[in-house]
Amino acid sequence: MSEPNTPDAQGDDDYATRLSPFVERFAADLTESGMQRMASRVFACLLASDEGALSSAELADRLQVSPAAVSGAVRYLSGLHMVSRERAPGSRRELYRVREDVWWETFTNRDVLLSRWAATVRAGAEAAGPDTPAGHRLAETGEFFVFLKEELAGLMARWRELRAEPRPAARPEDDG
Repeated sequence: MSEPNTPDAQGDDDYATRLSPFVERFAADLTESGMQRMASRVFACLLASDEGALSSAELADRLQVSPAAVSGAVRYLSGLHMVSRERAPGSRRELYRVREDVWWETFTNRDVLLSRWAATVRAGAEAAGPDTPAGHRLAETGEFFVFLKEELAGLMARWRELRAEPRPAARPEDDG
């Protein structure tokens, strides 16, 4: 834990008052979409950190959880390619960082899933029969997955173009 009135202690206070409510809200949103709760909290905390990378102890301190809970969450997030591990320069301490282009990777991986799902439900539609309610429902589901895949490809291409454009540098907020 940081000593009072040090920059690290100020950062912890800032986290608790400004960022903790955001982290918990975004983590709840991620959990509602199917991500594990602790992994959601760790991911949101890393995403909101100015440092860009935090140790297990720092994550545990900010989230008020055990290092074991952080370890399990990091393992889960690493498996999804959302978080990477790195060594702190000149230290044996591991830091965890949100991967560059995490959203790109997350959504482009959906492309593979959408293709697989479309093929599976098309086979299901054939098995159910084209003139049955189940066959119609499954065929429409397959068409929807194909539509999403095609639209997602266009969205991702536009995102890459947008990211290639120069952006203004981030400026610290005025103290006045």
